Parts: sequence; structure tokens; C-alpha cells
Amino acid sequence: MKEDTKIVHKGRDPAANHGIINPPVYRASTIAWGSVAEMRYRRDHRWEPGVYTYGRHGTPTHEALEEAFAAVSGGYRSVAVASGLAAINAAMLAFLQQGDHVLMVDSVYGPARNFCDNVIGRFGVETTYYDPAIGAGIADLIRDNTRIVYVESPGSQTFEIQDIPAISAAAHEAGCVVIMDDTWSAGIYFKPFENGVDVCAMAATKYIVGHSDVMMGLITSNEEHWDRVRPSAAVLGANSGPDDIYLALRGLRTIKVRLKRHQETGIALARWLQARPEIDRVLHPALPEFPGHDLWKRDFTGASGLFSFVLKEGFSDGQITALLDGMQFFAMGASWGGFESLILPANPAPNRTATSWHGPGQLIRIHAGLEDAEDLIADLDDGFGRLNDAG
Repeated sequence: MKEDTKIVHKGRDPAANHGIINPPVYRASTIAWGSVAEMRYRRDHRWEPGVYTYGRHGTPTHEALEEAFAAVSGGYRSVAVASGLAAINAAMLAFLQQGDHVLMVDSVYGPARNFCDNVIGRFGVETTYYDPAIGAGIADLIRDNTRIVYVESPGSQTFEIQDIPAISAAAHEAGCVVIMDDTWSAGIYFKPFENGVDVCAMAATKYIVGHSDVMMGLITSNEEHWDRVRPSAAVLGANSGPDDIYLALRGLRTIKVRLKRHQETGIALARWLQARPEIDRVLHPALPEFPGHDLWKRDFTGASGLFSFVLKEGFSDGQITALLDGMQFFAMGASWGGFESLILPANPAPNRTATSWHGPGQLIRIHAGLEDAEDLIADLDDGFGRLNDAG
């Protein structure tokens, strides 16, 4: 079964639901057992498909999304949780105990860094941050107590591409688990499990939901580590509600056609921005000029709509505010992956310790939505006009 067909057909069974195409929404807290024997069976087999014990542990609605996404991403099984950060936290906690060591990419999503520094760090787990360009050199940083090598490619805000196969090979040689945040590609344009990743944690909030109205995370594991990942997700109690699951499943059905449009518009905007005299550089992995382009081209089959650009030095805060404040089609807000375009100023420097951020001017992150590309370009053009007029 090809990927597009899996996206449409996995996780649903109309014949079992009176011919209804979409799985029904099962809203449940208590799930009744018909006998003591059934109660014992369900408790002993609670993580197996088709076995339901309590609403927090999932319903047939949850299982539909989890089955479909695992099939699409190439993993063994998936579990849905309340947010992308909940997915990251549960995935990491599945493998850690006091005295362990984590290798974390320096360009990681900020809240994941906070989790390492201010949560697990308080309980005796040490984190070392590493250069995203390290590749097989990660082997030199692995200690006897290193349990996790964490990757995120492209990197948060600055989009560094990591050599995931090389990092995974070195990590596995030392007995470490490789965890990846693959939110940018949504399990579509990059296949973690084909490239050596053991556990994938991502924000389904973004492209899987796709409509800016649901918070959700997905953890997908290979078969070897599923028995640790699934209980870890459950013990945090950060479950997703069935109505949100239904919306995520509906979003998944159209993800390929939406991602294609996000990609096309994003590249069009990136190329237009490259020609602007106000811009120092555009950080988009699909551009040949981007430092990690060759790795991206080798390992990825496409690009999402998220990228950044860096202004040249010398623009004042007032000028940058003038650029951002008057946008017609670009909203200013956190998150991304929905149908709408977004623009957001960011500063990577405070979140870098193994590397340093070199940007002559303000970094601005763009999410290319599903609007017409010409309208978005016109909106940006007006913004640069305001920036220059405010000088």
C-alpha cells in the first residue's frame, strides 16, 4: 500500500461501523467490564489493540488515529497525548532514571530544553548540548551513562539539518536510544524509522491537525521500545480527548495535499525574500544556498511551510515593529502548521550553549499558509515598505 493510500484508508473500517466512512467518536471515562475474568484480561492486556480499560488509556477513536499515523510514519505503534511537549516529555521519561545522561541537540525546541534544564535536571539527569552539525562525531560525547541521543531536524528557528543516519548509527553502537522531534516534516517528508530513529515525538497540533484548533502530540515507537513508551505516556495522565482525536484524524486524511501547497508557497516566499536588499540570508533547507541543503536533499522528500529569514544589521526596533504590525494576511502568533500564514520575531541566542547564534539583524520566522502566494508576497512587500519608511 502506497503512502497516499495509507493516509486515506488506515485507521478506519466502514464495514464495522454500518458503512460509515469516518470512525465514530467514543467519549468515555469508565469502561464497564462484564465479569471479573474480563476485568483481569483487560488489565493484563491494556496496551494491546482492541483492548480498552479506561478513558485515559484510550478508546477506539484514539486507536484509529494511532493506527493510521503509525502506518504512515513507518513506526510500530503510536500513542496520542495532550500536546507536542507532552509527547517529548513522555518519550524521554520512558528511558531515564537518576544518574543518567542525555545528549540534546543545541537547536532543540525551547520548551524541550527547559524540560531538560529545569525538570529532569532537578532529579539527577544531566544534559549535554551538542552542535547539530556533529554527525558521527556524536560518538565522542557518549558516556557510559548516556541513555538518550535526541535529534531535531531541521532545528528550531534556524533549521539546521542533522545527519540522522550517522548519529543513529553511533548512538546504537553505544547502546543509546535515539529520540527525534519530527514535527517539521510531520512524518511525511522524512521517515524517522528508516533513518535509525527509535522513538519519534511530535506536535500533531501542527500539520496533522492542520487547522489551528487542537493541541495534541503523537509518540511513535519501533517495536523494540514500545513496551517502555506506552506506559510512560499513560503515567503522565496527559491524554487527548476523543473529539480532538477525531479532528486530528480528519486532518490526517488531507495532509499530503496541504503539505504540498505549504511547500510550494514556502519556497516561493523564500526565493522572493532572497532578492530583498533588507535581508542578510534566508534559512530554508530546500534552497541550494542553505548550508544543510545536501543533507536535506538526501534524506527528505519535501519541505514544509516553516522557515526563517535574517534582516541585515542596522534596522531599529521601530522599523521592525513597523514591518510586523501592519500585516494583512500574516498573523503574529506562536505555533504553526495551520491553514493561515504566520510571522514571528525570534532570538535563538539565549537558547544556544554548545554553539552560538550569528545573525547581524533580527531573525523572523515565517509559516507559509494556504493563501495565494502572490497575496502573501504583496503583504510582505508592503511590510518592507513600512520598515524602510520608518527609518
